[in-house]
Amino acid sequence: MRRPGFVASVLVLVLVAGWAVTPGLFTGRSPIDGAPGQKFQPPGPQHLFGTDQFGRDVYARMVHGSALSLRAAIIAIVLALVAGAVLGLVAGYFGGWLDVVVTRVVEVMLSIPPVLLSLLVISALGFGTVNVAVAVGITSVAAFARLMRAEVVRVRTAVYVEAAVMCGARWWQVLPKYVLPAAIGPVLALAALDFGLVVLGVSSLSFLGYGQPPPAPEWGSLVSDGRNYLGVAWWLTTLPGLTVMAVVLAANRISRVLERERSHA
Repeated sequence: MRRPGFVASVLVLVLVAGWAVTPGLFTGRSPIDGAPGQKFQPPGPQHLFGTDQFGRDVYARMVHGSALSLRAAIIAIVLALVAGAVLGLVAGYFGGWLDVVVTRVVEVMLSIPPVLLSLLVISALGFGTVNVAVAVGITSVAAFARLMRAEVVRVRTAVYVEAAVMCGARWWQVLPKYVLPAAIGPVLALAALDFGLVVLGVSSLSFLGYGQPPPAPEWGSLVSDGRNYLGVAWWLTTLPGLTVMAVVLAANRISRVLERERSHA
């Protein structure tokens, strides 16, 4: 409790996770059906985030849309973590030409702006929430692979690893039993740190129209839908945008605190 910012960040993520898991506990309104007679209602007791041009409750759309956006973020993080860890583990342990190839591929991926690389991937895969998640995950693979390789290079010369090799352990025994547990810590910390950026990346592609088609209430598409009505309904863009910003900042705050505690330990 001496860290109110950390506690507030945890509460924000718990609330959003509750939205995604049990949206019915937080709103009884439909995210799809609207009431034309109640369109452009400002935020108030009846509609916390106001209503849109079709009379739909924006808060209900944010609550139900959290499942789509968070699911895409989790898919992207898991994809980047698994693919990057495997590439870095193999390249760092075996070295040689395999290390050179993986390193060059990682350097090329890091040299391409993430948004451009995401657009290239999603142009090949097509639109949709899962494709957006895959595109964002692929853009993050290089960072995980580079960090994992550096950790494996450090760990593979440890005394217990060399002792295991000298005792006759094969590489498929050494990697999961000795190398991976010692090298995975910083990679998991990077996954926690990147979660907020992944949420932002998924929302950005949804904002550009590459996510689930309307009337699906993805966070990015909610922000995008309100652009044409800023003069008469500022809340359509502002409140969903502030919600996304709060989630990103909360995830970054938590990951930095946990990383600081881990480094001190």
